[in-house]
Amino acid sequence: MSLVRLKIKGISYSQTQNGAYALILNEEDGDRKLPIVIGAFEAQSIAIALEKEIKPPRPLTHDLFKNFADRFKIVVKQVIIHKLVDGVFYSSLICKRDEEEEIIDARTSDAIALALRFNAPIFTYKTILDKAGIFLKFSSKEKDEDENDSIMVDEILQEGEAVEIESGSDTHGYREMSLQELHQELEKAVASEDYEKAAKLRDEISKRK
Repeated sequence: MSLVRLKIKGISYSQTQNGAYALILNEEDGDRKLPIVIGAFEAQSIAIALEKEIKPPRPLTHDLFKNFADRFKIVVKQVIIHKLVDGVFYSSLICKRDEEEEIIDARTSDAIALALRFNAPIFTYKTILDKAGIFLKFSSKEKDEDENDSIMVDEILQEGEAVEIESGSDTHGYREMSLQELHQELEKAVASEDYEKAAKLRDEISKRK
């Protein structure tokens, strides 16, 4: 079976599932997206890995795994999303140590959080993308934002059902704050280890650059 390389498009907040987030993966040489519902902790960990300027004062679980692997010379070479059953994605870490490869099962959200920290590529099989891949609809405003590598998704249409996704910035009034105030709030959020808030603040700061 042929593999398709994926890249991370963004993370959005789900209105329909409390505490759930949608991780959007995009096929590298195409327009299809692969939406994966993940939990709040995993969303924070992925967002922090994407936002290089956020430095947690203490290592998160995925950072600890990376430090542990580095100490014992274990490298995650790639991540493969290899199975989809009843809406649940299954993934594997392809690891290498002393010229020997090992395959380790992992939750997809954990696998992607680690892939970011190891700069490892993410793949899925074409059959999975054919089954679960979708085309997202964007408004004209959202298309402009998409060019700046930010994602504002109105709807994910899958199997005839609309799932609402929105950005969380407006609900916190961040757009009314000055850049200086945003940076001050970002420092406070990181110091208090409120990484969900920190990620949202970074999103708002990035939009103004």
